[in-house]
Order: sequence, then structure tokens, then C-alpha cells
Amino acid sequence: MVGICSYGGYVPRYRLNRGLIYQAMGWMNPGNIANARGEKAVANFDEDSLTLAVAAGIDALKGFDRDKVEGVYVASTTMPYKERLNAGIVTTALGVNDQIRAADFSGGIKSGTTALLSALESVAAGTVSNILVCASDCRLGKPASPQELIFGDGAAALLVGNDGVIAEFKGSYSTTYDFVDHYRGEFAKYDRQWEDRWIRDLGFDQLVPEAVGGLLRKLDMKITDFAKVIYPCHYPAARKKLNKVLGIAPEAVQDNLQNELGETGTPQALIMLVRALEEAKAGDKLLVVSFGSGCDALCFEVTDAIEGARDRDGISGSLANRAELDNYTKFLVWRDALPAEVGLRSEEDLWTRWSSLWRQRKAVLGLWGSKCTKCGTPQLPPQRVCVNPECGAVDEMEEYRFSDKIGRIASYTGDMLAASFNPPAIYGAVEFEGGGKYYFDFTDCDLDALSTGMAVAMSFRKKYYDKIRDITGYFWKAVPVKEVK
Repeated sequence: MVGICSYGGYVPRYRLNRGLIYQAMGWMNPGNIANARGEKAVANFDEDSLTLAVAAGIDALKGFDRDKVEGVYVASTTMPYKERLNAGIVTTALGVNDQIRAADFSGGIKSGTTALLSALESVAAGTVSNILVCASDCRLGKPASPQELIFGDGAAALLVGNDGVIAEFKGSYSTTYDFVDHYRGEFAKYDRQWEDRWIRDLGFDQLVPEAVGGLLRKLDMKITDFAKVIYPCHYPAARKKLNKVLGIAPEAVQDNLQNELGETGTPQALIMLVRALEEAKAGDKLLVVSFGSGCDALCFEVTDAIEGARDRDGISGSLANRAELDNYTKFLVWRDALPAEVGLRSEEDLWTRWSSLWRQRKAVLGLWGSKCTKCGTPQLPPQRVCVNPECGAVDEMEEYRFSDKIGRIASYTGDMLAASFNPPAIYGAVEFEGGGKYYFDFTDCDLDALSTGMAVAMSFRKKYYDKIRDITGYFWKAVPVKEVK
């Protein structure tokens, strides 16, 4: 049996009320009032498509042995690197083995389901036993554009395998067309699209029914066989029309989360699939359709093992963990749409020394430390000589991963002089249970909410961006979590 063995999701903590955007920019395009309802998920200043993918991947791998992961596929149209394997960064951050298959999928917003299909077919062929598929996007709409209001940021991850399957893969049907609805050139920062009527009438109205009809005929099924039908489309009227044309019962229509999340692009269909799996029961059949340069349609049947996969945050947990971003201009500064003076310290030349990063890649990207095999003391950063004064063993270390460990705040400060896109910069010392102490930046929090002894989890984030060389550097930051008893 081949299918989905686990799922994970991640929605950034901050939500921006669309009314604030319209209040600031509605004078430029009054017609945008139609898209000004609800809120959108907004990535923090230190988040991008790769950090979102890592967060979703960690959620999906909860309870699984990471050493047994045999592949990582990353799908996104907003990857930071054109010539550096983005999936390689995600792989290292997840702490899986180096001796695996990794690949980037991009070029269209249905690349998330394309990556999923590739993983399913590889497992079915017996080439590998499992592959983790991560899909994420942080797309930008130009200020005053409809896309600025419609888009949201998010990620989904699915572990595909042949053991412990919670949703068996039954078949698929794909189409590919050079249908240009959204597009970005090589150096474009903002999404562009052709007119809405074109996208609705020729795109969704024709391409989605073709893919759905093709899958139903291929599998000899009816639309009424499915407990949930999942397809991305943010146009309310178009969704209503498609539901009628396809004959989808109201209770079978999967919510697209437009009012609380937004249209996320590449991960949208998979985010909706994760949301459906969170509530699915054994025997449910799920139809998943992506859209963008054609369509992928996939069929899954939920198994009895679904009940053992509930212990993760998923999309619902991430949506519940929200904080309001009550300043639209802060969002513009975070996305470099509004240049802001960050201070002289921001002018530091941020050299990335690739040879040094190579030697320390597991410590930097994976947050690996060491653990003394003599006395069992964890140590961060990794050491050759055990820091335990009662031990002192030399070169008696094994690798020890800190990225999945809970730490506690030993000290912290708020620094208004440090260069930060969300001042004050908050940083301090974090102690881990049993051993290991290091200085981290704190993120997704307010200074007044911190206290010594507070529990924190590690989160993979952007550490710096070198504008001169167009290099994004990553490290781990500390995020306060609910008290762990």
C-alpha cells in the first residue's frame, strides 16, 4: 500500500486584517473593497518559503525516525536560490541523513501536487520507501493590487511511504497547459496576473472540470463517492459555479481558508488536504485538485491508521496560534516594499564564508551539538572536550540534535540599538535540559511577555540577508511556547 503516512502544516503567527490594507491603499483602487474581508497570514520578517517548509516538515515528522527518511522534495515558486539546491537547505535543517534524494519543484503553483505525485510514484516503484514533500510560498502582490489582499503565506508537508499509510493513493489524472494566469519574470518581485474574467471563465471553469472528469473516468468513480473535494479557487462566484457544475454536495466542499489564511499558491491544495485529513475518518475518499499551468487530480482513501496521526499541530493548530499584526507599514518594511532606516549597524558587510559554513553546516543549519558518551552530557556548540568538570573526556562525543529540544530562558534583553526590522532586537541565553547553553535571537514574541525560566522551542529562521551578494543566511531562533510540564 502506498500513500500518505503523515501530515504537517505551518501558518505564520502574524495575521494582517485586510481592512487595514484597504484603509491605507483603497484610495488607489477602490474596487479592492471586494477583497478586503477577513485577514491574511503574514510571514514574519525572518521567515521565507524555506523556513515555512522546515516548520511544516518538522510537524509532519513528529514521532518518526528522521534517520529513515529517504528523500525530501520542496515545492515553491518563491525559493530564495536559483542555483543552490533549496531542498538541500531544508534537508540539513530537518536533521535527516545526507545520503538521500532531494529535489526542488517550481515553475507553477501546481508544483506542490507534482512533487507529491513524483514521491508517490517513486515509492510505488520501490526506488525508495518514503519521501517527505514540503510545499510553501511567500508570494508578494504589489501594494494596491488585488493580489496584496488575496495572497497569504503558509506551508504543508506530507510524508509519503508504504508503511503506516493513513491515506492510500488510488490514482491521478494530470493536464498541462501554458495557460498564463499569474506570472513573474526572472527579476520580478511582485506577482502579475491577467484579467480575472479570463482566469475564471477559461481557467477554472474549463481546466478543473476536465481534470476532475478525467480522474472519475479513469477510476470509474462518481463525484458523490468523495467525502471531501479539495480544490483551490479564491473566487467565491467561481467556486459556487464549479460546485454546481461538478455536482459537489455542500458538505463535501473543503473550505479554502480564504478569510483566515489567504491564497497561498503552491501549497494551497496540500494545505486544504492537510485540513481535510485532520477531520477525516477511515473510509473517506478525498479528491484533491491543484490548479496552475494545468491541473493535477489525485484520489486518496483514508485508512484506519488515521487516528494515530492526530498528535501534531497541522493547519488547525497553526491557525489557532495567531497574533494580530496591527501595522500595515510594518508589513511593507518586512517585505522590502517600503525602504526604512534600520541604523548604521545594518550596514555591516555580511560575508558568507562558504568553506566555514560547509565545515559547520550541521551545527548552523541543523543545530547539532554533541553528547559525551562517557557521562551523557549534551553540549552546544559541539565540543571535543566534555564540559562536565567531573568528566573531561576527550574526543568521546556523538552527535546530538538540539533543534527538537525544549529549552528555558536563562537571560534576555531588548536592544533598541541593534539593527532589527522589528525593534527591539530580543536575544539572550537559552539552557537545555541536561546540558547545552547558547545565545539565540528570540522571535514571534514581545519583550514584555518574556521571563527567565520560560520554555522556548527552536525555530529555523532567516538570520541575515546580504543584499550585495543576494545571499540569505539561516540559523535557529527561540520561540516561547506554552509551559511544558
